[in-house]
Amino acid sequence: MGPGLAGTKEGSVNLMGYERRALRIPPDGEQRAGCAERAVPKQNSTIRSRRWTSAGRLFLILLVAVASYLVHGHRPGSPARAGDKTEAAVPAAPKERAYHGPLPQSVIDMREMILAAVHAGDVTELKDAIAWNEIQPDFGAGNDDPIAYWKRISADGEGREVLAVLADLLALPPARLAIGRDPENMMVYVWPYLAELPPDGLRPAEEVDLYRIMPATAVKAAKDAKKWLWWRLAIGADGTWHTFRKYE
Repeated sequence: MGPGLAGTKEGSVNLMGYERRALRIPPDGEQRAGCAERAVPKQNSTIRSRRWTSAGRLFLILLVAVASYLVHGHRPGSPARAGDKTEAAVPAAPKERAYHGPLPQSVIDMREMILAAVHAGDVTELKDAIAWNEIQPDFGAGNDDPIAYWKRISADGEGREVLAVLADLLALPPARLAIGRDPENMMVYVWPYLAELPPDGLRPAEEVDLYRIMPATAVKAAKDAKKWLWWRLAIGADGTWHTFRKYE
């Protein structure tokens, strides 16, 4: 054996000055045990990784669902989307038959001016309410002098019967109509509210109100004609007295 092939104590061979160590192969049982010991931590690490991945995916799904609800979901009071079958459409609010809310101050002022003449029992005091308007209210065709006209058609000859009609109308709630041209004063308040309802389609309590302001013969005539055949008064939201006349 040459000097470059001298053996070592551990069974390695020295070639060209390099030391090669002999590979120690453990018994089969020991090698498998070592592999198993190394595999367990790796397997546990893989399971933990998969668990974190699943948790992350679940969190992402929940986050997307919440964001979708906030953007597209139906919050209380929001209208249902077209074609959405999961939520019933909100029914439209029923049409207002009589207005029981607060009146604008200008309407209150005009109403009080008219009632002042009623309380005084003097039809001529309606001149103040009439003069408040820039244009004379509609009192019917050919009634350029409404005071004289009301005295003429009243059974007492002094216009007190017309004042009684005004008192009866204003004792009932009005109807509120959005028919004005001014966006800030578009509401018009009509007395009695019954004038805006079909006479042959009234509820029992509404019929009682009808008989409070009309004689039975007039009620029958209105139902037969299916239209309003009595006095009607209208005041705009800005306090303008628009009309007071009897409809035939």
